[in-house]
Amino acid sequence: MHITPSDSKYILNVQLPTEIQREMVTVSAKKGNRIAIVADVWHMEEDCHYEWQIRFSPYDINMTSIRVILDDDAQLTIHVERHSPNILSMF
Repeated sequence: MHITPSDSKYILNVQLPTEIQREMVTVSAKKGNRIAIVADVWHMEEDCHYEWQIRFSPYDINMTSIRVILDDDAQLTIHVERHSPNILSMF
């Protein structure tokens, strides 16, 4: 998993095997500013399960902004917006 930060968002990228289809990927927001990503090809026995837990700094990201794209080449891209500095000053 490659993570590219910017001032406004994070972009998470990983190339998955081409057998992975959209319904085989689960991305969930977790307590403690974490995102859990699971990709599983349930009909295969080897090289079929991928899992990541990404933890962000407190109040750094907007958990409601998560956008997931799995393209036709099995490139998984996740966009996560960061809170603006004005929001951070409230905490």
